Amino acid sequence: MSLKKVNPEQPKTFEFSSKFKNIAEGILKKYPDKNKKSAVMPFLYLAQKQNNNWIPLAAMKHIATLLSMPYISVYEIATFYSMYNLAPVGKHFIQVCTTTPCLIRGADKIVKLCKEKISPNENEVSEKCNSSWIEVECLGACVSAPMIQINDDYYEDLDEKSTNEILESLINNKPLKPGSFRGRKNTAPEKIVSINGGKHA
Repeated sequence: MSLKKVNPEQPKTFEFSSKFKNIAEGILKKYPDKNKKSAVMPFLYLAQKQNNNWIPLAAMKHIATLLSMPYISVYEIATFYSMYNLAPVGKHFIQVCTTTPCLIRGADKIVKLCKEKISPNENEVSEKCNSSWIEVECLGACVSAPMIQINDDYYEDLDEKSTNEILESLINNKPLKPGSFRGRKNTAPEKIVSINGGKHA
């Protein structure tokens, strides 16, 4: 797993667009004025969504001003949590869970495929498919291990074949539908026998 690094090339300014400003104002209404700094994490998420999935330092300063909190406090939160990207990522941002449940069910093979198909290094945007990948801690879908997250979507119950198909779809800019690749619905067992003996996938 690579170390998070702040991108050396930074925009000088950042402000929320009218779309994200309206969302931010809606979020702020959920908090009392004295506790508005509690909105820092959703604000960081909004900044990341607006800025092609990464957060520049100027955005952290903008958020600090909006929430009347020290810039260093925003910086500490952004650098601590793995879901915040501090440098540009690909259009298709792949997060590979390599925590124990996923690892014992083949996550190492998924990492190998990412190195072969996308880029040999984490956090390196591939020119051929505008994609990048990174190893991450648990994504909370242990029952569907191994799995990956691409942007906001979960791809679950993977093996080498299905992972290869997913990565090829990104290379061709035709992403496959997310969800279980063993035909499961949500987290149900693969085969359920009902009381009357009927089988359900």
